[in-house]
Amino acid sequence: MTEQGRQLFSAGEAAGIIGAASRGNLEAPVRTVVVDSRKASLDSLFIALPGERADGHDYIEAALARGAKTVLAAESQKEKALRAFSSTAASGACLILADSPLRGLQALAREHRRRLQQLLRIGVTGSSGKTTTKECIAAALRPSYPSGALAMNEGNLNSDIGLSLSMFELNKDHSLGVFEMGMNRKGEMEELAAIYEPDMVVVTNIGSAHIGMIGSREGIAAEKKMVFSRFNGKQTAFVWDEDPFRDFLAQGVPGRFVQFGLKSSKGFEKAESLGLQGWKIAWQGQRFLFPLPGRHNLLNGLAALTLAFELGLDPALTAKGLSSVRPLFGRSELLTGRVELLKDCYNANPDSMNAAIDLCDSVQPKARRVYVLGSMRELGPESSAAHEALGRKAAKSKGDALFFFGEEAEASFLAAKALRPAAGDSLFHTNSMDELFRQVRAYLQDGDLVLLKASRGLALELLADRLVEAGFAEENHNAS
Repeated sequence: MTEQGRQLFSAGEAAGIIGAASRGNLEAPVRTVVVDSRKASLDSLFIALPGERADGHDYIEAALARGAKTVLAAESQKEKALRAFSSTAASGACLILADSPLRGLQALAREHRRRLQQLLRIGVTGSSGKTTTKECIAAALRPSYPSGALAMNEGNLNSDIGLSLSMFELNKDHSLGVFEMGMNRKGEMEELAAIYEPDMVVVTNIGSAHIGMIGSREGIAAEKKMVFSRFNGKQTAFVWDEDPFRDFLAQGVPGRFVQFGLKSSKGFEKAESLGLQGWKIAWQGQRFLFPLPGRHNLLNGLAALTLAFELGLDPALTAKGLSSVRPLFGRSELLTGRVELLKDCYNANPDSMNAAIDLCDSVQPKARRVYVLGSMRELGPESSAAHEALGRKAAKSKGDALFFFGEEAEASFLAAKALRPAAGDSLFHTNSMDELFRQVRAYLQDGDLVLLKASRGLALELLADRLVEAGFAEENHNAS
């Protein structure tokens, strides 16, 4: 939350930064910035944005009633905004009218962030692993900085709106920022770079996430490369040494390019897999446990270690910090009990699906491997081929049983069935959560390893909850 009593701008100052017309109380203080009228409080600036389900201009009066004293609205919605300002709640308030409230939000976020010149800005982007890598970097770096010096965006508030709102949480005590930068449309990454202007950027990988919106991996690489659009030669980029787009990302960009990975991370000696318990890492003379399983998570950790090396931080403090990282909700989250339940259902794309299957193939369970694989979203025209490829991958894996869930996953089921024609009840597809639960519950036996992997929209964590309720595993209270 924003520091109580701290004023970000006055209403007139905000209008000047945006270059927008204003009327009303130009001295109204802006202490918080919100885009949800329900979050408005005394001296909030409410920014009216159009959404998928609602238009913020319909909630101006509600925001004023909750204490907002400044409203940024679209010039095209002037009459609606003026009607809202005719209410008694608008007393002492200021109305700002701009061509684009979203651009206004971004301009204010950039200006507030620029005023905090002491802030070292680290950005994290990539097709998968962004949030986990952000958490790894924060954990690794935090012990080397004073308490309260590190700022980061919560969850995955990494979009044009989310990153902007996160900037207003920054204050004079923050000397280090670790912010995730995501995109799902063309042009968005350039906007994020203009808001944040990172000093250091980690690109986890260039994969196929959001390919349906961008069109191709080459297109994704070109859009991701815009994260460097504010580089002037003083900044540093960190790129995975095995990424097929590594050289493309580096070409023509001013600044230093540092590679990370099993081959090139400076100070890295070796890593020993502990299966689902994570890794033992040897780095710069330190020996420590990194509790996130899978090669993909090891690479996320190496990105953090490489960045810490470049900053010249104390290796012992860095190792202690990275060893403290914990799985986030729904990301490589291990629940134990009668079965081992690997809950990795926050997001899914072909790359992360393959990584999850490879991880479970690499460990030896007490009994069988049971893979519950849901639909992958936002793949556009590539969806059918990608789901068929997933089915073939799963069929050739060590999974003893394959349960496919969701409409798009039917293509995976059919592809797997072609390779496992005699699979019987160990190969199943449904669109019903109730039916999925019945089939999985009937199949499970003590000692099984169960992988749950799907896009967030499938809400596959509900299956995990029901398996916990049925006594197969216990809820993990250590996840962040």
